Amino acid sequence: MGSLSAGFIIIILSTIVIVSYLFSILSNYIKVPSVLLLLLTGVAARYVSDQQGWGVVIPEKVVELLGAVGLVMIVFEAGLDLRLAKNKVSLIRNSFFAAMFVFLLSVAGISSVLLFWLHETPIKCIIYAIPLSIMSSSIVIPSLQSLSEAKKEFLVYEASFSDIIGIVFFNYCLGSEIVTFHAIGGFFLNIAFALILSLLFSILLFLILARSPVTIKFFLVFALLILLYEGGKMLGLPSLFIILIFGLLMKNWDLLNIPVINKLFPLKEVDETNKYLQSITMETSFLVKTFFFLIFGFSIDIHVIAQSEVILIGSIIIGVLWLARFLYLKYLIRGSVYPEVIFIPRGLVTIVIFYQIPDAFKLSTFNNGILFYIILVTSLIMMIGLLFYKKKTSGSSHEILKM
Repeated sequence: MGSLSAGFIIIILSTIVIVSYLFSILSNYIKVPSVLLLLLTGVAARYVSDQQGWGVVIPEKVVELLGAVGLVMIVFEAGLDLRLAKNKVSLIRNSFFAAMFVFLLSVAGISSVLLFWLHETPIKCIIYAIPLSIMSSSIVIPSLQSLSEAKKEFLVYEASFSDIIGIVFFNYCLGSEIVTFHAIGGFFLNIAFALILSLLFSILLFLILARSPVTIKFFLVFALLILLYEGGKMLGLPSLFIILIFGLLMKNWDLLNIPVINKLFPLKEVDETNKYLQSITMETSFLVKTFFFLIFGFSIDIHVIAQSEVILIGSIIIGVLWLARFLYLKYLIRGSVYPEVIFIPRGLVTIVIFYQIPDAFKLSTFNNGILFYIILVTSLIMMIGLLFYKKKTSGSSHEILKM
């Protein structure tokens, strides 16, 4: 292709944002997640590009960059969405254990499949199983409109916890030692250190938001969050914990009973700041997800997905994901199974973590088409399942939680 003018590039970028916005509206009617529509649009654009011989190549670093920013936005948005209260203790507890149990069972099942099929070392198979075991909050949460409030709230918490558990477990497994007391002790020490840093960093961010005379300050906060995330990764700290807790503090400021802090940051000021921050976070997250899923879809080669090995291993892994979820819902929670059992999509967090696997842990015989296949098929399973689901108007918490 010839070189494109700046004006034409601006038109393309603007059109992408408009189309993404229209997808968001359309998804409310056809029950198809807007991010899946973007993903399929990217796949279709790649097919047309290949057929026309345009030779458009998007560097892998662009996907990684958008994914890292998107990951920070997802965790921060999750914190701003999680409302803590005494009457939600059982809900939070059960959704956390649901995320934990399904995640661990999925990791065990998927790593066993990879170990049996690829004959690689166990730790490498576990590392690859982790991102494939994380439920995608970026796909699940926007797809809950047709569910009752009880089911919706449970799945929002579960998807958010799944992201955090998966990210923390991935960082832990990258250490040279996993099951030694030294490794476990160091891990929990890092968690404690991150919690202390989160409180100090939260106070700093509150000072910027509530006391800074400069009106343009929200994107300064986002820049600090991203800087904190990348810097924490280099130091081996669970920096996403700090981001999550900052979001939680913003959402649940009224639960703090510390006179000095309450005097410095009155609840009214925090509430006003929280509303603006939540609005801008949603807008930024929307923009990042738009370009990330479109570009990721464009990077998928349909011919790779169509390979028999990809379809076979990918289908077995999807079966493991479905079975792990079914067993928890049916025999441990003993609540409703449908539609909760169809919420197995993998998305942004899976892709970002997958790209962060160090060379020392990479499986030489793993076909990346398996990742693409799982992301597409799990999203389609959820989409088809929702099309056949009818919302119960009398939904209550006992539909899901019986523990």
